[in-house]
Amino acid sequence: MERFMTFREHKDGLLSLSPIVVLLAVYLGASLFIGDFYAVPISVVFVVAVVYALMLLRGHTFNERIAVFSQGAANPDIMYMLWIFCLAGIFASVAKAMGAVDATVNLTLSIVPSRYIFGGLFIASCFVSMAIGTAVGTIVALIPVTIAIAEQIGCDVASLSATVVGGAFFGDNLSFISDTTIAATQTQGCRMREKFLTNARIVFPAAILVLLIYIYGSQTVADTIHSISVEWYRALPYLLVILLALCGVNVLVVLLCGIVFAVVMGLAGGMFNFAAMFAAAGEGLQQMTDLILVTLLAGGLMNIVKESGGFIYLTQLLTSRIKSSRGAEIVIVLLTALTNLCTANNTIAILTCGSITRDLSSRYGILPRRAASLMDTASCCTQGVIPYGAQLLMAAGLASISPLEIIPHLYYPMAVGTLLMLSVIFSPRNRVV
Repeated sequence: MERFMTFREHKDGLLSLSPIVVLLAVYLGASLFIGDFYAVPISVVFVVAVVYALMLLRGHTFNERIAVFSQGAANPDIMYMLWIFCLAGIFASVAKAMGAVDATVNLTLSIVPSRYIFGGLFIASCFVSMAIGTAVGTIVALIPVTIAIAEQIGCDVASLSATVVGGAFFGDNLSFISDTTIAATQTQGCRMREKFLTNARIVFPAAILVLLIYIYGSQTVADTIHSISVEWYRALPYLLVILLALCGVNVLVVLLCGIVFAVVMGLAGGMFNFAAMFAAAGEGLQQMTDLILVTLLAGGLMNIVKESGGFIYLTQLLTSRIKSSRGAEIVIVLLTALTNLCTANNTIAILTCGSITRDLSSRYGILPRRAASLMDTASCCTQGVIPYGAQLLMAAGLASISPLEIIPHLYYPMAVGTLLMLSVIFSPRNRVV
């Protein structure tokens, strides 16, 4: 028999989650008050939320509180992301300096008419993400070219970038080599093929619907006149990166190979000298500094929330009054989404909720493949729309725009989230999936 939380436990639990509320409230509130989302750096907002969280952390000395933050910031997953950010910035800048971006844009526009570029990029990002199993890797490979295409055809950078971000989560959710797929299937004890087939019933209709929206909505984009010559050989660094990614090579190795190839090609072809090459690499790193700082602050903040009992409270709150299999499914979706909101990492959210989800599935007759599908889809939907997630931060950093500018155009995560909830609400109880 599960007991209800006391008033004191409820109050303490809400307080432990309040740093997340402060983060979002300060960011959105200040931006709306000023009327400019560029005027409020998200790194400053994170500092405010971290200071507030440190003040709330009870039973610790000041040095111990700093240690809790530092443990979260120095998490191996965070460090791995920082390596990706650094190498991605260098590659994007060096490749641009040797003309790879312009050449890739011209090559793309010579193949895909401008009025179909939204649908074309969405399909490309879905395909690449399915092949490499990571949304970050897809964004790193495609966003620089996407930005240049947007400038070339005169369309909104944020909306075109959103097509790539949305498609990137298609494969992140479905791919057999995606870390979210692996985590979801392993924690629930089901086969990947079973989870894929169950998942496909939700995400395929969403992807088709979004593709039709992109095709219909981009009919007003004028075709670009392709009278310029395409120097296809300059596009080789980007083509190499995409090819290696499709072969399943680690994203860090992919970026290193791309950097080396772009540098060698640029120096050998006289596209830049050593001084210009180092200047471009330095510029690329500088563009990533704010993203790196935000990632460190986010990792530390979420560890404080965890240490203060925020995740435990959230779990107890959602699981205390379940009475049916449908209710259990709703809790699985909400628990995974809210945990993802707190951790800003969909894989960590799945691993955190895995044992709870498996217990709920066993108690309420939910098949393992269905539970794995619910967790994976909920986490990817949430990760796809939070402004402080690595994927949106990466896309916004490369495009030099605010993550909040991209969010309104993220049709795919929104469509998947809607279909996910409909599948839970309107499906029969204890069904066989």
